[in-house]
Amino acid sequence: MSSIAGQQTATTGAQRLDEMKVELPKRDPKKSLLTLLIWGVAVAVLWWAWNGSDMNPYALIEYGDNMAEFAGAFAEPDFRHWRLFLDQMLITVQIAIWGTLLAVIFGVPLGILSSENLVPWWVYHPVRRVMDAFRAINEMVFAMLFVVAVGLGPFAGVLALFVHTTGVLAKLFSEAVEAIDPRPVEGIRATGAHPVQEIVFGVIPQVLPLWISYSLYRFESNVRSATVLGLVGAGGIGQVLWEYIRGFYYSETAAVMLIIILTVTLLDIGSQFIRKRYT
Repeated sequence: MSSIAGQQTATTGAQRLDEMKVELPKRDPKKSLLTLLIWGVAVAVLWWAWNGSDMNPYALIEYGDNMAEFAGAFAEPDFRHWRLFLDQMLITVQIAIWGTLLAVIFGVPLGILSSENLVPWWVYHPVRRVMDAFRAINEMVFAMLFVVAVGLGPFAGVLALFVHTTGVLAKLFSEAVEAIDPRPVEGIRATGAHPVQEIVFGVIPQVLPLWISYSLYRFESNVRSATVLGLVGAGGIGQVLWEYIRGFYYSETAAVMLIIILTVTLLDIGSQFIRKRYT
């Protein structure tokens, strides 16, 4: 009897396993062909970019002696002119502060005017295209243009960062607005509120944490960008850095780079604290 019961139990278990088996979906030949085609195009694009960018990893080995010589010079930073370095670094931070602040002030209304869910198409399309133009041109190009327009000095750097960052923040702000929950806005609209009141009380409270985060990130980026604007005469530590590199003063160059790294690190820690506190 026990053997018969065991056989019945085994049979029942086998039947349950058969019932629990899940049939794997059959491979779709069309999707497989499309996947192979996408991978083929990706490889072809990478190969095309490899040739166009003149990729030559062997050069890292071929010119290894030069790199070792540079690394040896950078290993002994020279801080004799540290007061000059700090003064120019502070000017760089000041350029980034004003460039970012102006971009935030103008980026808020332009971001709202670029939002598809708030304004008609004949408003957001032209505004978006102007913002695309602001983003498409690098800060260095704007810096060269403003150096010609307003002369040498930090003000040209402020204007360069302001224009480029406005295009970036307007895009980020508009994407945050387009992702909001529409129900609070509809509820405010139902009370007969003005469209401006809908934005102030229904939109901005939802997107403000993201806007703060984006603004802080762009400030950090602008500090890094401002360090090279001096190469074209737009003020800041970039001009000092370029003079040392051009004169093969690598110990001084290392000192300047260390000050830049330390400043960016401290700003990153500060912005992270603010971001956690308000977002």
